[in-house]
Amino acid sequence: MAVYTQVSAEAAAKLLARYDVGKLVSLKGIAEGVENSNYLLETERARFILTLYESRVDPADLPYFHNLLAHLHKAGCPVPRFIDDRQGNWLQDLLGKKACLIEFLPGISVSEPTPIQAAAVGKSMAQMHKAVGGFSEAKPNPLGQESWKPLFERCDRAAAESLLPGLADDIARECDWLEANWPSDLPKHAVHTDLFPDNVLFRGDAVGGLIDFYFACTDFRAFDLAVTHAAWSFSNDGKSYLADIGLALLQGYGEVIQLSDAEKQTFALLARGASLRFLLTRLYDWINTPAGALVTRKDPLAFYRRLEFYRSADAASLFGVEQ
Repeated sequence: MAVYTQVSAEAAAKLLARYDVGKLVSLKGIAEGVENSNYLLETERARFILTLYESRVDPADLPYFHNLLAHLHKAGCPVPRFIDDRQGNWLQDLLGKKACLIEFLPGISVSEPTPIQAAAVGKSMAQMHKAVGGFSEAKPNPLGQESWKPLFERCDRAAAESLLPGLADDIARECDWLEANWPSDLPKHAVHTDLFPDNVLFRGDAVGGLIDFYFACTDFRAFDLAVTHAAWSFSNDGKSYLADIGLALLQGYGEVIQLSDAEKQTFALLARGASLRFLLTRLYDWINTPAGALVTRKDPLAFYRRLEFYRSADAASLFGVEQ
């Protein structure tokens, strides 16, 4: 559950008094997500998301997220806006945390996407990538390739071995291999890097919302696509590759942006990196999340299995090109 900080109806009503959005009607904690405390807040006029930023989000990064979403919204992308209060402030202090009132976007997240929906996600991601062309702000990726080895060194190797014998040595080798082979000159700009199915809202087969930009940063656009490919194109446990979903996602992206030859040739490598990134963050949380914590731990091996798949994959098969 994603509610770490309990917000009473009285505290929410006091916050809303700063805004011109109507009086509080209901307030409900949202269970999805692991980074922040989120509430569905309904007033007499509309619904909103109330977010309180917890320890994993640096308040210094919030202006970047705000400005990126404002840029994307202005460009016509289906992203939520931060709501200003009567004084023009979008960032608030609530119960000792930084907090924001955010536009609610209707729609549902799918757990078993169809190829049509996967293609729509790929197309929406490409449209987002085109829209950030005029966004000049930069933010390093705190979970980019340079972070993976240090993050692994903070994980207990014995705990990793208890999940799967040989896992620790394999991760160490993979960190070294990716460090030696990671590209340096691919197209780079603002990207999402966390566009999992629960961060996409559908209205039928159309994308109605792209949400949760708190891992947004400056990185390779093809890496962003690789993260999404790894997130969407497998069964939840990572045991089955859903080729029709993966191909539809890449084809949808290609309707808007044609990847360069270098991006296509390194795509499997980038997807290995994407798989390792989520394997490591899940492994760290698996080891360090105390019993009784509100966060449900996610299986690291689901992304280890994705990593194993991408090790033997090639660009031609992923993009549906016959040899």
